[in-house]
Amino acid sequence: MPATPLGKMRIASAEAARMPARDDAPYIEAAWLYYHDGLNQNDIAERMRISRASVVNYLNEARNRGWVRVHMDSDVFKGHRLAEELCAAYGLTEAMVVPDDPVDPVGAAASIARVTRAAADWLPRLLEPGDRLGVSWGATVYQMAQQVPNTPMADLSVIQLLGSRPAALGFAAEACTAILAQRLGGECINFHAPLVLSNKALRDALCDEPVVRDQLDALATCNKTVLACGTCDADAHVVRSGILSPEEIAEYRAKGAVGVICGRLIDGQGRPVVSAVEERMIGVSLDQMRGKDMALLVAAGPGRALPARAAMKGGFVTHLATSTRVAEELLEMTS
Repeated sequence: MPATPLGKMRIASAEAARMPARDDAPYIEAAWLYYHDGLNQNDIAERMRISRASVVNYLNEARNRGWVRVHMDSDVFKGHRLAEELCAAYGLTEAMVVPDDPVDPVGAAASIARVTRAAADWLPRLLEPGDRLGVSWGATVYQMAQQVPNTPMADLSVIQLLGSRPAALGFAAEACTAILAQRLGGECINFHAPLVLSNKALRDALCDEPVVRDQLDALATCNKTVLACGTCDADAHVVRSGILSPEEIAEYRAKGAVGVICGRLIDGQGRPVVSAVEERMIGVSLDQMRGKDMALLVAAGPGRALPARAAMKGGFVTHLATSTRVAEELLEMTS
């Protein structure tokens, strides 16, 4: 007679009971000896009576499983000479300058990864219980969010600052917000509305809906923000996500636009450059992005100095995480 579903469950449970539990002890022991006791890999191999190659594998596995997270104290980067000069030049509360990857001369992926990792370690230290953290979008914010350590924060709300829009590589606004809320143990408030509507009347009607109105009220209460300021070139995020065409962004660039904050264009002094699409957008306004208790701008990669300067000039930034190369460009602009 074939086994019943209940019988199958009992058989599976019995087989599981006979299986030995996964032995994590070697990975934990190797990681403890290396990171806590300060032994080198040869000493660990001799003490555990295994090969040095096995020690390397154990240490890598411990990090891959998330049991070990290595980071440098953010105070190291904040004490950098360039960080102090940036604060003085742009009126920042604090700045963090991370060295560029020496084998990454054009300041691309490797150096960006360094900055987003350092910013991810720094962000929890900038938050307090009861904060309402507004989250921007884009590849930089998404990459940073993925690296934030699990740091539960009491009574924290993490709020999506702009409506939803399909984004390349998965870094949509709702994803950035959800990941940060999960890592920080906060309440996630996603924006259940499109970023851009087909016409202004539809946008206005949707904003009058109670659920959307409540979300708009929520984003207006953010006392802290984390953001990136995009470029205004043909490869800009607003172009790749279909908000503006290459021809349109070129037109606004000719009118002085140099940066993008939450889908809205700004000039070199941080003043609005109003695009035709803005009257159809649902999300935080530029005025609502100013005057925060803490506003962390993550700026890394080629072409990011000019937008970062505009964001700081416009009063959208209190804290800056960037790389040596971008910091030097920013300081050159002041002279």
